Amino acid sequence: MSSIKQASVAKFKEKVAVIGIVGLGYVGLPLMLRYNAIGFKVIGLDIDSSKVELLNSGKSYIEHIPGEKIEVARKSGFEATTDFARVPECDALILCVPTPLNKYREPDMSFVINTTDAIKPYLRAGQIVSLESTTYPGTTEEELLPRVQEKGLRVGENIFLVYSPEREDPGNPNFETRTIPKVIGGHTPACLEVGVALYELAIDQVVQVSSTKAAEMTKLLENIHRAVNIGLVNEMKVVADRMGIDIFEVVDAAATKPFGFTAYYPGPGLGGHCIPIDPFYLTWKAREYGLHTRFIELSGEVNQAMPEYVLSKLMDGLNERGKPLKGSKVLVLGIAYKKNVDDMRESPSVEIMELIEAKGGVVGYSDPHVLKFPKMREHHFDLSSEPLTAEVLKDYDAVILATDHDRFDYELISQHAQLIIDSRGKYRAPQSNIIKA
Repeated sequence: MSSIKQASVAKFKEKVAVIGIVGLGYVGLPLMLRYNAIGFKVIGLDIDSSKVELLNSGKSYIEHIPGEKIEVARKSGFEATTDFARVPECDALILCVPTPLNKYREPDMSFVINTTDAIKPYLRAGQIVSLESTTYPGTTEEELLPRVQEKGLRVGENIFLVYSPEREDPGNPNFETRTIPKVIGGHTPACLEVGVALYELAIDQVVQVSSTKAAEMTKLLENIHRAVNIGLVNEMKVVADRMGIDIFEVVDAAATKPFGFTAYYPGPGLGGHCIPIDPFYLTWKAREYGLHTRFIELSGEVNQAMPEYVLSKLMDGLNERGKPLKGSKVLVLGIAYKKNVDDMRESPSVEIMELIEAKGGVVGYSDPHVLKFPKMREHHFDLSSEPLTAEVLKDYDAVILATDHDRFDYELISQHAQLIIDSRGKYRAPQSNIIKA
């Protein structure tokens, strides 16, 4: 047993191991680049042949990852493939696949299960399998463990299984894959030891926890902490607005306290793959134990109500100008879920657009990071980004600042927009054409 473990650990320490990244998206691609940069051979596996073709031709499909980095990786040995028969070449298989919710807000584990089933026939002794997808506590034990062992391999003896949640923050210039500490839990102590060897050369700080369940719960707590606090400040925003108080001024003032307070800012709702989704993984799993996660569910309700709140502010603003929403032209500024990225997942901007259309408004959008509205599973708009000019702004009855990209010209917007619904607190000084939302 220990000889297989020691051989695996030695391969990673000596950088002769082959790293397999399964799922080449916002998590998998930065991880591939990091391992490639420190001298590992990396094979990328993905079921999307168009992604594989782009990567193999040295191109990127994620805005904040330049094609030049992909080209450098290709020249130094990285290759992408849709052929899962390449799995035996890999000493590590790091799974970076989506874990969305279904329409009943229950975990959709199909990507994790299908991916594990795809690699399962090719697993061999000496490999380590690491799941990075955010999920409920128990997933690694309940879903991956039996599949990995199905053909006679024994986890902790001749194959190793860990959970190490991704912590990517796309578009954040202050952190990168290397500098974000990595939490890791193993199914056994031997699994943990091999897992640490896998990650410690690529990541500055590896944080060990006692089990895969503890690592899974750690990731959920991080995102639940954000979801609950954003829900709190969104509720405070509504109260402050009714009282004639600027919530952004209040948060800024509270943030001067050097202890006991963390600044969270309100917005038009929650977006991205993590904060709107991950808390409900715990809500779902807690039911198995007869428990109700009331904080999580309440914050979810508050945050999900924010697009409707923005809509109500839009309708009030148009009404004051003698215009109904029906037939009015409304420009949504920013449809990515957060500033300075092209990621559309769970973006509240899209829900706002749908609400406007449902009330008879004519909607357009402007986003320098999303030039054409992408194909989405549940949302359909045949639109392209409008250029942000004085003429375009004047042509719309109202604009909604939904995502505060740095590339927007905020002075131009305030000068030429007839009505601005500011959901991001970008305009602090009172102006007759600006309504805070």
